[in-house]
Amino acid sequence: MSLVFDWSALRALTDGPGTGGVLRREPSDFRVEELPAYPLSGDGEFVFVQLEKTGHTTAHVLRELGAQLGVRDRDVGVAGLKDRHAVTSQWISLPAKYEDRVSAFTMDGVRVLDMQRHGNKLAMGHLGGNRFQVRVRDAAGQADEAAGTLAQLVARGVPNYFGPQRFGLGGVNAEEGLRVVRGESRVRDPRVRRFLTSALQSVVFNAFVSRRLERGAFDALLAGDMAKKHDTGGVFSVQDAAAETPRAQRGEVSATGTLFGRKVKPLTLDAGELERAVLDELGLSPEMFGSRKGDRRLTRVFPQDAQVAPEEDGFTLSFTLPKGSFATSVLREVMKTSVDAATPDLGADPDAPGEEGLE
Repeated sequence: MSLVFDWSALRALTDGPGTGGVLRREPSDFRVEELPAYPLSGDGEFVFVQLEKTGHTTAHVLRELGAQLGVRDRDVGVAGLKDRHAVTSQWISLPAKYEDRVSAFTMDGVRVLDMQRHGNKLAMGHLGGNRFQVRVRDAAGQADEAAGTLAQLVARGVPNYFGPQRFGLGGVNAEEGLRVVRGESRVRDPRVRRFLTSALQSVVFNAFVSRRLERGAFDALLAGDMAKKHDTGGVFSVQDAAAETPRAQRGEVSATGTLFGRKVKPLTLDAGELERAVLDELGLSPEMFGSRKGDRRLTRVFPQDAQVAPEEDGFTLSFTLPKGSFATSVLREVMKTSVDAATPDLGADPDAPGEEGLE
C-alpha cells in the first residue's frame, strides 16, 4: 500500500463510468461559501468581516490585510482556509478598533461583502460548513447521470476521504510525514512537521474508509466501532453490530475512523482488526503518532441542499458539506476522474477544518 495519494487506490461508493468532465477552467467555475457556525450578535469587541476572494489563498489575503490595517497576525481570527483556484467567501474577525480601517482595504480579486460586530474572536473550526457551486464542463448531456449519482450520495452518504489538497503537490507529503514520525526528517519548522504528520494520519484514515467499502461496511457498523450520532454528535462504542447497523442504514449514526494521536485509543474487536491491518500494510503503529493529539473522524457525511442544473457544455452541482469534508470526494463519485489530483492548494493547513477548507 502506497503512501502517495491516488484516487484509483480508494474505493468509490457508486457504480458506473461517471460523467467525466473538466473542473476549474476559470475560477468562477468553483465557488465556495463558508457558512457561520452561529448568528452574529451585532454587538461586541470584535468586528467580523465577510471577504470574497478570487485567485488568492486565505493566508495571502490575511498577510495583505494585516499589512494595510496594521493588525498583528495573532489578532486576526479565521475559521478555516479556502482554496486559491476558486471564488470563495469567508469570515474573519478583527478587534473592533480596526473597523473603521476596513473600508480602506484594497486588493485585486478581493472585496468586502459584509461587516458585523460580535462578542468573541473567530477561532479555527468555528464554521457550520461550506456551500459549494461547481461547474463541470466538457460533460454535455451528463446532467441526468450526475443527478442519479448525487441522489445516491444524499441517501447513503459520501465517503469522507481527505482529498488531494491534504497531501501536497504530487500527493507525497505523507512520505515525508513518515520520516518525521521516524525521526529521520530534516524538516525543523514545527508547523510544517504538523502538516506532514497530518498527511500521514490522513493516509491511514483514507485506507480504512476504502477497506470498509470493500468489506460492505460503509453504511453498516462493525463490532468495536466508535460510532457517532449525526443529530447530537454523541460517540458510543458498538458492541452488538447487528443491533446497531439499522440505525446506520437509516443515516442516524455512522462509524468513525481514527486520526491517531496520544489522546485517542485505537478501535477494538472487528473494527480494530481492520484498522490494524491498514497500519500493518503501511508499516505504522499508533505509538508513532505521539506528537499529535489525535481525533475521530466520520467515515461518511451527507450532502445537504444538493442540486444539479444542466448547462450547455455540462452541468453545475450545488451542495453543502459539514466542516472538514472535501468537495472533491463528492465530485470524484460523480465524475469518476482523479479530481484535482494534480493541482492541490499548497496553502492548506493541517488544523484547518474546512475543505477547500478545500480542509
